[in-house]
Amino acid sequence: MFTEPDFGRNNRTAKAGWIEVICGCMFSGKTEELIRRLNRAIIAKQKVEIFKPSVDNRYHPEDIVSHGERSIRSTPVQFADDLLLLAGNCDVVGIDEAQFFDGAIVDVCNTLANQGKRVIVAGLDMDFEGRPFGPMPNLLAVAEFVTKVHAICQQTGELASFSFRLNDNNNKVMLGEHDTYEARSREAFFKGMEGKKIR
Repeated sequence: MFTEPDFGRNNRTAKAGWIEVICGCMFSGKTEELIRRLNRAIIAKQKVEIFKPSVDNRYHPEDIVSHGERSIRSTPVQFADDLLLLAGNCDVVGIDEAQFFDGAIVDVCNTLANQGKRVIVAGLDMDFEGRPFGPMPNLLAVAEFVTKVHAICQQTGELASFSFRLNDNNNKVMLGEHDTYEARSREAFFKGMEGKKIR
């Protein structure tokens, strides 16, 4: 389990910011882990601001909601740069579904961390074709801490790190749930992708 580092938090003159990235496939618990860390910061009486891309309105138009139905309040934003205006003087910034933001999210996270903020980002590391998703590879590169979480493959029962799309829609961004995606192991994912090519 991730335990928060202490980079001079007891010495308030030392403003040490950093970036944490929580990544993995669909149904791996990324949002659950993000909410857990943010709630711990709130319990510690830190000022927390939480954001998600406005395109993600699956469960709630504003709140971040996990597949397990845990939720936390957030502010939907359309562009990554909006976070710089909205984060204000908070201690901790939480960002969910980072893969849906434009590439500016990387510079935004760096700027926030350089201001002394703890930045916690969650997102899919790969898209439905098993390729790196949007700005996530660059966020992984600049983060001080990376946590990769796994789901359970719905075909084999093994650890899953791929999100398999169950239909033939080829749009890069397609919001969905268990009726649209399955978490799959490498073997099951690539077998499924081969099956799609044969059809």
